[in-house]
Amino acid sequence: MKKIGVIGAGAWGTALAQNLANSGHEVVIWAKETDVAESINDKHENTLFLKNVPLNETIKATNYKNAISDSDLFLIMTPAQHLRGILEDFKTVLADKPFLVGSKGIELETGSLLSDVVDESLPDATYGFMSGPTFAAEVARGLPCAVTLGMKNKQPGEEIVQFLGSRTLRTYLTDDVAGVQIGGAVKNVIAIACGVVEGRQLGENARCALVTRGLAEMARLAKAMGAEKETLMGMCGIGDLMLTCSSMQSRNFSLGVALGQGKSLEEILADRISVTEGVHTAKALRQMARNNAVDMPISKAVYEVLTEGSKIEEIFENLLDRPLRRENI
Repeated sequence: MKKIGVIGAGAWGTALAQNLANSGHEVVIWAKETDVAESINDKHENTLFLKNVPLNETIKATNYKNAISDSDLFLIMTPAQHLRGILEDFKTVLADKPFLVGSKGIELETGSLLSDVVDESLPDATYGFMSGPTFAAEVARGLPCAVTLGMKNKQPGEEIVQFLGSRTLRTYLTDDVAGVQIGGAVKNVIAIACGVVEGRQLGENARCALVTRGLAEMARLAKAMGAEKETLMGMCGIGDLMLTCSSMQSRNFSLGVALGQGKSLEEILADRISVTEGVHTAKALRQMARNNAVDMPISKAVYEVLTEGSKIEEIFENLLDRPLRRENI
């Protein structure tokens, strides 16, 4: 492997391209927006999605699919709800090359894990999922981070882990592809709940309780869907949960804070250019929990606040009035 093609020039895609270029890889990044590609090529900065971060001058950006077709490995870093369309648009490019998906979420229209979307779109593909506690700005600045790569195929998985891994991007391999996705998706919903707690000034004790019980919800869903609970003890589960549920750098946590402070969802989203995945995931997760007969009260509460217009005070009263029970996963 030599050349990496990054599909998606949002903050995360750009940050990952920067990290890999700084590690000596040849990187070309595909951007949907013409001005983003021009900014990366001419100013060596993504002025729309990752301001004030000077980019490695070896990174090449393009708006043309064919310009990245000779890459040896592809990284798809687009929002989860756009994945099916991207796979269709890049079908000929991705047909015989390995790729990793960095999208975190559940497809809203079908309620499917994103691996199901890949299997339907490209049934013979060699692919995996990348997930972990990674704020784009820190990754782009060269600060160390770690991620989990979920791949069913051991041989290409081990090769890719060694190829991508560095001192600033620690890579860990698992064959539990479903577990990696469940961790990355559910944590965004739990982060919104934790943000609401922060916005309502309900205290650190309450936030930590939500994180802990959120992990239990995540684990119950993973078990019901044939994933391994142990996977969630790694970067893609508890690692990402800890980060996303505690920092205003998290779009999901900050959205929850704004909700807790009394802003409407429409007001919050109107001020954002980047997707807040937890908003979509909360809807899809509600159906997924029902389909798998899994009790997920925190995720259900977030869904009700975002989608049904339920009052935050009533939701928290319902959570606090739940019967006391034996603590287990």
